[in-house]
Amino acid sequence: MIRVLLVDDQALFRAGIRMLVSSQPDMEVVAEAGNGQEALAAVAHTAPDVVLMDIRMPVMDGLTATAELLKSPDAPKVVMLTTFDLDEAAARAIRQGASGFLLKDAEPEFLLAAIRTVHSGSNVIAASATRELFAHFTEAAKPVPPAYASLTDREREIFALAARGLSNAEIAGREFLSEATVKTHISRILTKLALRDRVQLVVFAFEHGLN
Repeated sequence: MIRVLLVDDQALFRAGIRMLVSSQPDMEVVAEAGNGQEALAAVAHTAPDVVLMDIRMPVMDGLTATAELLKSPDAPKVVMLTTFDLDEAAARAIRQGASGFLLKDAEPEFLLAAIRTVHSGSNVIAASATRELFAHFTEAAKPVPPAYASLTDREREIFALAARGLSNAEIAGREFLSEATVKTHISRILTKLALRDRVQLVVFAFEHGLN
C-alpha cells in the first residue's frame, strides 16, 4: 500500500485528490496539510511514502518544507505540484532533491501513474518536462566532479541516454540490452555519483554540462 500525504492550502483541491487516490486499491491518503509546517508534522506522525507538495503556500512554502524533509536519509519521495509548466520554483525544488513535478491540471491517470512511478523509484516523472525546465533555469555549467570519471564507458553511454529522459525500455532497445541490465547500470551510476534517483541524474547532467 502506497501511503500518500497531500499538502496544499486549497481544501477543495485536496478533497479532489484525496477522492482520486483513495479510489485506488494500492494507495491510501494518510494525512493532509495546508502548509509546509503542517506537512513536516504530518510526515513525522504518519511516515508517508510519497508527498504531493504544493509550491506556494502560507506560513511555510513547499520549497522550504521540501528542503527540511529531504535532510533525513529516510525521507519520503516528494513530488511538487505547480500551476506553471516552466516554473523556476519547481527547478529549485528538484535541485533540493524532489523526485519531480506535476502540473495541478494533470490528467488523473497521469497523477496516479506518477505516484506509483516515484514510489517504485524506477523512473523519472515527466523526464522531458524536467529537461526543458532545466534548459530554462540552469546557470553556467559547474566543473565535472571526479566521481564522473569513475563511470565505465558503457555507464557513460547509459548516463547520457538517461539524462535525455529515455526510459529503461527505450535505452534497452537502443543499446540492444535487456531492461534488467539497463536497470543495473542505472543503479550503479546513481551509487557512484551519490544521486537519489533519475531526476537527480537529469539535474546532475544539466548542472555539469553533460546533457
